[in-house]
Amino acid sequence: MFKKLGYFVTESSEHFAEYTPWFIKPGREDLIERYKVPLDEYPKRCVEQLANWHKELEEYKKASRIDIKPSREYASTIMNAIWTGEPSVIYGNVRNDGLIDNLPQGCCVEVACLVDANGIQPTKVGTLPSHLAALMQTNINVQTLLTEAILTENRDRVYHAAMMDPHTAAVLGIDEIYALVDDLIAAHGDWLPGWLHR
Repeated sequence: MFKKLGYFVTESSEHFAEYTPWFIKPGREDLIERYKVPLDEYPKRCVEQLANWHKELEEYKKASRIDIKPSREYASTIMNAIWTGEPSVIYGNVRNDGLIDNLPQGCCVEVACLVDANGIQPTKVGTLPSHLAALMQTNINVQTLLTEAILTENRDRVYHAAMMDPHTAAVLGIDEIYALVDDLIAAHGDWLPGWLHR
């Protein structure tokens, strides 16, 4: 992507491939191989994490003392910076309140944030190169439609969001997308709000 867009992509290859229409396609295993998209990486990592958590739990049950070390997760860094005032920089998902000029106000953007006793302070980025903003907008469209679906309890907007998803649209036809949404709603049943089942 660096060669094609002129900018480095910060997402992992697998994660980036999930947001775009170019890499994961039925019958195109050559793309997976050529771009080395590790499709099984996330499930494999989840299995490893779960095994490690069970191992740690057993060790903690037997331990007379537990040493607590910070992880690479942001939560402890954020809490420490706010509590102690010791500044730290994170890359956070925050509301776009004038941070990126050519993305919709109010959408979620990931930017550098200073964290200290004053809380989380996002950094203004300004205007992105138009081709990068266009790429991001394809996913913001999906997020906007899903937000509308939730706020208005409009089931149709869920289908519309799935239709606009770049990866989904690259792989499935419209009727297949509707069937996929129906299957997902049925499979997740009680976890979803009642208005989705009407």
